[in-house]
Formats: sequence, structure tokens, C-alpha cells
Amino acid sequence: MPDPDWLIWAREVQAIAQTGLTFSKDPYDLDRFTALRRLAARIMADHTGADLGRIEGLFDTETGYATPKVGVRAAVFDTSGRILMVRETADENRWTLPGGWADVNQTPAQSVVREVFEESGYDVRAVKLAAVWDRSRHTHPPTAFSVVRLFFICALEGGSPRTSLETSEVAWFPETDVPANLSLRRTLPHHISRMFAHWRDPALATEFD
Repeated sequence: MPDPDWLIWAREVQAIAQTGLTFSKDPYDLDRFTALRRLAARIMADHTGADLGRIEGLFDTETGYATPKVGVRAAVFDTSGRILMVRETADENRWTLPGGWADVNQTPAQSVVREVFEESGYDVRAVKLAAVWDRSRHTHPPTAFSVVRLFFICALEGGSPRTSLETSEVAWFPETDVPANLSLRRTLPHHISRMFAHWRDPALATEFD
């Protein structure tokens, strides 16, 4: 299900305001872009029931030219063809592929390797960029910002299972027994099935959008 129109429009208004506040010098234009940013926050607060001040604070921290945020997810397979998953403490201990936001001064591949180690204790190597997916084109719950996620097939290099502040359990699953209680803000059933497809056939082209 695509994101509702009001959310798409509010994101666009926020992005226009953020970019305008970054490059404009005229004080009257700065006032107008500030008003636009407040309008975007009011739209989101009205439709979600979230606290207006919290949304305004969230938008106020965004500076520079507005671009999508970049996240990374890892599909790590063991020798028997099971996929690595972790339980996210921030989402009622639901299961997801390990991953998170890409870090500044790290390549996406370095970021996904770091995320796997931090969340699971395993050392991996990124071997293939399997998918570049716009979050809003998939059936995730709505979010305030535009997000692009990069999904990597990763080879297991070593390490041992270990939880973290973000994860409460680490486990391997065959394709026929993937958990049903997924953290849908992070990983969808479709994502997992496509990662198995890329693991079985490394020649598959990178998927996008």
C-alpha cells in the first residue's frame, strides 16, 4: 500500500522548506520557509496524533539540501542456507534483518558490516548489492522522511552470536521457517524472499525502486 497523499505532500513541503532555509539569504524568504516547515509539521501532527512540538523539533534538526536518508540491511547466510536475523528491542522484540542507518565517512558496505557486528556479534563481508529500495514504495508503516534502503548479500567470516543494546536475540532461519512477527518498519516478508532468491542465484541483477 503506497503512502497516503497527505504524507507525500507534507514530506515535500518539509523538503522545500529545509532546502530554502539552507540557501536563501532574504529575511522575508527565510520567514516564509520557516512557516512552510511549521505547516508540514502541523499536517503530520494532525494526521498522526503525534505531539506537534516533537515533530517541529524533529524538522528543525534537519539542515542542508533535503535528500533521502540512507539505510542498510544485511542478508547473511550460513553454509546450510539459513539467514541471520535479530530481535529489535526498539520494536517489541520483533525480528528483522540486521542493519540501520549508513554512517558518515563509511561506505554503505562498511556500514552494513558494522551494523551486523554491532547487532549480532558476527563478522561478515558484503559481496553483492542485491537491492536499492525506496521505503515508500513498499508496505512499511509511514514515516516522516524519505528513506532509501540498500540490501546487501553478505558472506559469514567469523564471530559468534551476541546481543546488544538494540537486540535481544540472534538466530538463523531456513526460508521455510522465517519468523512471522517481523519488525515491519525495517524488514518485510518480500525483502527476505528476494534475499533468498539472490543467495540462490548470485547472477540476479540488482533490484531497485
